Amino acid sequence: MAKYKTALVTGAEGFIGSHLVQFLHEKGWRVIGSYLAANNSLFSAPNVSFVQCDLRNGQRVSQVISEYEPSYVFHLGAQSLPTLSWSDPVRTFEANVMGSLYLFQAVRCMKKAATVVSACSSAEYGHVPASAIPVKEEQALHPLHPYGISKVCLDLLAREYFLDYRIPIVNLRLFNTTGPGKTEDAPSDFVRQLVRIKKGLQPPVIEVGNLKPRRAFLDVRDTVRGFYLAALRGERGEAYNLCATSTYEVGELLRRAITLSGVKAEVRPVDRLLRPSDEKIIFGDTRKFRRATGWQPTYSIEQTLSSMIAHWDANL
Repeated sequence: MAKYKTALVTGAEGFIGSHLVQFLHEKGWRVIGSYLAANNSLFSAPNVSFVQCDLRNGQRVSQVISEYEPSYVFHLGAQSLPTLSWSDPVRTFEANVMGSLYLFQAVRCMKKAATVVSACSSAEYGHVPASAIPVKEEQALHPLHPYGISKVCLDLLAREYFLDYRIPIVNLRLFNTTGPGKTEDAPSDFVRQLVRIKKGLQPPVIEVGNLKPRRAFLDVRDTVRGFYLAALRGERGEAYNLCATSTYEVGELLRRAITLSGVKAEVRPVDRLLRPSDEKIIFGDTRKFRRATGWQPTYSIEQTLSSMIAHWDANL
């Protein structure tokens, strides 16, 4: 297998990471997936191997980079829950900031530096005024929680290693991503409840929070294709938004999921699912990324929801 097709994916056990490993494998790449803790998302396939690597262990990170000498690194490994970042900011910064620093240092020491595509976040922007929606990459970064701050640090560290050491790095600021295998977001919660109702595992009632916010949910399969195109065509040293190109009210997503599932259910708002505050809209401008790479989303929201229904139907 040609060396230029060898990739390391950090966070390979995660939602996006597991999809990316499979995507690269299908493209004919040799893939090494690093994980913190193994789970059932790690699959066996030719030219795919997995290694345990805690990004907080700089010696282990250097060992993995030295052993496999990847030509591409897709850096998705992180503590990715904003809520957990409030209760454990130290762990969040150790994983997201120090882990990234160890990785960049290891790449810097390679004979030929790998191209690195880093998973940054829309959380870097914080609250964005309505006049600035869809948000552009030039928007000021004012994160609202330790997770968002840690991703700003990743963004800036990557840029510094590009400027000072010429490591070819591209940053992708990810907005809402969903799809088969996703948990802990509104669409996956809706779909999972609908499938449970269909299977007789819960009464025909769906409990919901605020259905008014507008979100742009990108299908994970379009997301991983974005990572692939960023590696091949993205301008080094740049940051790009990666987001769906249409927004929907959360309630509209629920109505479409109900229609696709064929399930009749009562929709019941409950206070415990309401957040102290919800951004009215989260939406990123992707024109910069589309111009640079030719990327376009290909999955409709109906296709995404249908694939999620099929996933939960097979896994509940």
